Amino acid sequence: MNRFLSGLRVVTWLGTVRQWHWISSALCLVAMLLFAITGITLNHANQIEAQPKVITIEHQLPDELLPLLHDASASSTTLPPPLRDWLEQELNVRRLHRPAEWDDYELYLSLPRPGGDAWLTIDRTTGELLYERTDRGWIAFLNDLHKGRNTGVAWSWFIDLFAVACVIFCVTGLLLLQRYSGSRPITWPLVALGLVLPWILILLFIH
Repeated sequence: MNRFLSGLRVVTWLGTVRQWHWISSALCLVAMLLFAITGITLNHANQIEAQPKVITIEHQLPDELLPLLHDASASSTTLPPPLRDWLEQELNVRRLHRPAEWDDYELYLSLPRPGGDAWLTIDRTTGELLYERTDRGWIAFLNDLHKGRNTGVAWSWFIDLFAVACVIFCVTGLLLLQRYSGSRPITWPLVALGLVLPWILILLFIH
């Protein structure tokens, strides 16, 4: 009876580990492929040529919006809502809620994004607007997703949750390796190789 209960506990434990393993692997699959591929592109960034595409737009602020620039003080942090709405519509840009830089002569707003950059300036006296957007292509976009560069809070949280899922995937995989290592003698030598090889490369080739 005790042996039966012990065997039942083992079966239940293995079932739980397998369930966590396949759920975490399903959650990680696409993102892990993304991060693995962009790991290669980042490692060979110097060999992958990019041809940035630059778009420059010169515009004139409507007269009815000019008082918003005159009334704003240097301590202002965000664009007035009517000005923000007009810019989003005319320039087809989003996320203009970030802090802007004001001085006595102009307004400057930096708009970095994954795979590119953008900025705009508005003359506070004349209303002349200059907007420039740089697009470095899909590879640069995916590389910045890998690094979490200029991606915002939501993507940062996704990376954290993805990392937790990867930890669960690896730990449950280790438990399954331990369970079946008796019938697979090469298991622990391969695990040891995966542990030792990076340190050998670091000690011998990284200065």
